Formats: sequence, C-alpha cells, structure tokens
Amino acid sequence: MKHKNFLIYFLALIPACLLRDFTPDNELRYLSIADEAIRNGSLFAFFNHGEIYADKPPLYIWIVMLGKLLFGHHNGLYLGMFSILPGLVILYVMDKWVSDVMDAKHRLLSQSLLISTAYFIASMAVLRMDMLMNMFIVLALNSFYNIYAGQSKKRDAWLFPIYVFLALFTKGPVGILVPLLSVFVFLWIKKELKTFGRYWGWLTWAVLLACCALWFGMVYVEGGADYLNNLLFHQTMDRAVDAFHHKEPFYYYFVSIWYILAPWALLYIGVIVFAIRKKAFTTDLEKFFATVVAVTIAMLSLFSSKLDIYLLPTIAFFCYLAVLLLPKLSIPKWIDWFIGIPLAIFALAVPVALGLTVAGKVEIPSSVFVYLAMAILFGASLFALFQVWKKKNGYRAVRVFSTGLLATAFVGAFVIPSINDSVGYGKLSEIGQMLARENNSTSFYNYKVRRGENMDVYLGTSPTELSDNDLEHLDSIKGVLFFRVSQLEENKRLSEKIQGKFPITKGKYAVVYIE
Repeated sequence: MKHKNFLIYFLALIPACLLRDFTPDNELRYLSIADEAIRNGSLFAFFNHGEIYADKPPLYIWIVMLGKLLFGHHNGLYLGMFSILPGLVILYVMDKWVSDVMDAKHRLLSQSLLISTAYFIASMAVLRMDMLMNMFIVLALNSFYNIYAGQSKKRDAWLFPIYVFLALFTKGPVGILVPLLSVFVFLWIKKELKTFGRYWGWLTWAVLLACCALWFGMVYVEGGADYLNNLLFHQTMDRAVDAFHHKEPFYYYFVSIWYILAPWALLYIGVIVFAIRKKAFTTDLEKFFATVVAVTIAMLSLFSSKLDIYLLPTIAFFCYLAVLLLPKLSIPKWIDWFIGIPLAIFALAVPVALGLTVAGKVEIPSSVFVYLAMAILFGASLFALFQVWKKKNGYRAVRVFSTGLLATAFVGAFVIPSINDSVGYGKLSEIGQMLARENNSTSFYNYKVRRGENMDVYLGTSPTELSDNDLEHLDSIKGVLFFRVSQLEENKRLSEKIQGKFPITKGKYAVVYIE
C-alpha cells in the first residue's frame, strides 16, 4: 500500500472526529464511566452512576481515562485515533496478506472497496471500541495463517494468543470466538483437524488463561463476587441465550448484511455466489477468508443479541475474498451491473434529496458545505458510472467513487458544528452551566432527556431525573431544568411552570432556570 493512500484515508476522517460532539447513547456514557472510574480510583470494575457496568472489558475505558488525564478533558480527536488508526492497520495487514497472490491493480481495488464500504468507513469515524477489536481479530487471524502457511516468525507463536486476548479484552467473547471457531472449521475443511493443537496449544491457552486470571482476579478485588458474576455470566451467557438488549431473530443478519456491505453488497455477495457455482475456491487463502465470513455470520446468528456493528469483523474478509475470486470469473458482464446499480442509486439520491427539500418533505442544513459535499458525491457517482458503462472499466469506477466518497466525508464534516445541537449535549450543558452561575445555583434536573444522567461529563454532576409524578411538585424545585421540547405541548404542568421564562432550545431539547 502506498503511503499517500494512508494519508488520504487519514485526513478524510479527521474532521469528523475533530468537529463533532459526543453522541449520548454510547460515546457520552463511556466518558461518564471513565470519569467515575477516575474518581473511584478503579481500573477493572466500572460503574455508571453507581450501577455495575460490566458490558465492556477495560481496554477502551482505559484509553478514555488516559485521554482525560492527559488533556484534562475528553478530546474527540484523541479518541478518534483509536478508530481511524485501527482501520488503517486493517487495510495495511490485509494488503500485505494478499501481496504475494494479488497484483497491484487488484490490491488497489480492494483498498478502494473496503474504505468505501458503509460500516467500515462509518466505524472509523465513531468513537467506539469496535474497530479496535476488529483490528486485533484481523491481526490474530493473520498470525495464525502465517504459521499455517509456513511463513511465520518465532514471534507469531506469541503474538497469536496476545492478539486474541486483546480482542477479548477490547469488547468481549466475540474477540476469542471468531479466531477459535474460524481456525477449527478451516482445519476441519482441510482435513487437518489433528493439527489444531499446533495453533491452539498449551502456549496459546497458557497466555489466555494467565491474562484472564489476572483480569478476573482484579475484577474480584475491586468489584466483588457480584461484579464478577455479572461480567462472566450476565454479560455473556444471558446475552447469547436470551438477550436483555438487541434481541433479534436468527435471520437478522441475512437482511441487514445488504446495507452493512453497501454500496458493494451486490458485488461481494454476487462474486462469492458465482464462484461457489463455478467451484472457483481453489487456494487455502480463499478458503480461509470464506471460512471466517461464514463462521462469523453463523455464530452471530445463533446469538440472541444482535446489532449490525457485530458483523464488522467480516467486512474486510468479504472484500478481499471477492477480489481474490474476481480474476477467476473472467469479468462477466453482470459485474458491471453489480458496480453500476449502486452508483446509479447514489447519483439519483442527490437530486431526489434536493427535490424533497424544495418540496418541504425533508430538511437539510443550509450550508455551503452540504451543497458542496452533495455536488462532489453526485459528480463522483456520475463519473464512476461513465467509467462502467462507456469505458467498461469497473475497477476505475470503484476507485473514482471511493475517492469521491472520502472527499464527500471530508467536506461534509465541516457541517457538523452547525448540527452539533442535534448530535450531543455539549452546547445545551454549556448554557445550563451559564444559567446556574447567573442564579448562583448548583442544582440540575432533567425531564425526558435521553441518557441525561451522562451530562455529568459536561456539568461535573449528574442532573436529577424527574418523573411524571415529580412534575406535580415543581413548585418545590429550584435549579436548571433540561427537558425535551415536545413536552411543552404534551405536558400542561411543565408548560405552566416555565411560562414566561423563555427556555433556550438546542435541537430536540431545551434548558431553563426554574424557581
């Protein structure tokens, strides 16, 4: 991979991390948990406003804590590096992995496809641990294959279990199950199952058990038996068998995969299906990539808890497997359709969006950056379509569209400051603090604010959540109140209480001082 490609990918995503607020659902919660851990002096047992939070292992929370200690505040650019850089590492590892069996043209095609696949590029722009875990899974699987193919160095025997543990330590059991089951099934297919212990032998299990014993031991010391039970059973077995969150039917991923792999789902799945029909899987690498994809989807489909992001570990293997198989299919005409159809959809999406905006059906931010981003996406889609239908160069069409999409992401990110009020609670909290200072108050309340308790990241204290019954006693409440704007019409008591106080609105929420 050329260094300039790294730089382009890196720079394209920087503004998205630098300019936006933290989202309430997950990002703000992780920051709040990290703040509480710093206050409690905890490194292994985490709590969210006093309640056990064993949903995620410590590694990402440690990263958040380190950033807070380094900068004195939570820095979006710093946190973004732990999504962007792992994504680039995956691109580098996959590129190097296939360098002996794929020519430069197809390697560049693979990079262009992967960086423009919806959930891959999106995961590089959000502040979560998913891409970090994905990186460790890819590194672990690459280390295994190097050993299997006789291309390993002495360090690979140690790196394999270390990568597996780090994947586990980043997000949980999927980090160990994907490498374990993929290796097992691959060796079974190859009729070499008796060599399983060569890869998952005493050294691998010793490293994993030693690291897990230290981890669980420290959890017990800090959180006690209840926390350890929650970590080992409630967050693993319960999620897998009868999920308390994100429960979906077994066929969920067979539907969602079409937009997870967008805009190249037709290409990836179409190539793989045609290759199966033509019995084109001939090399060990192709069989291994196919095994990782199939095993991961099958395993995740059996789990009760399902989210689209859980399929992230399959995306790189989908992409590179499809490109490995392409030359064997003699570039049939249907491949042009698999590339052209999504390009046509993107080209049509821009004028349709503008038309709906003019008709008042949808609302988009009135910003020069919005229209410039739409123009870039429209132009890139049209030029890419030209490459497919006129020049008969689907490879170049993919590269054109991928570059255009990155340019769209870069330019579009500069719209974010104007919509941050709808993204997070930063500005809302800033106004709340100002009202508190003006009225010499330290009391904050929230009513119908989603995840409002995590506003303590900005306020330094968690707002007291008001119930519907509490509204009957608003006369006894004095302080800053955050609430959902829609409640002004839906809740007569609230409307009466703040009448004439002119609440300040930010997005869906508002803030006012009541006494």
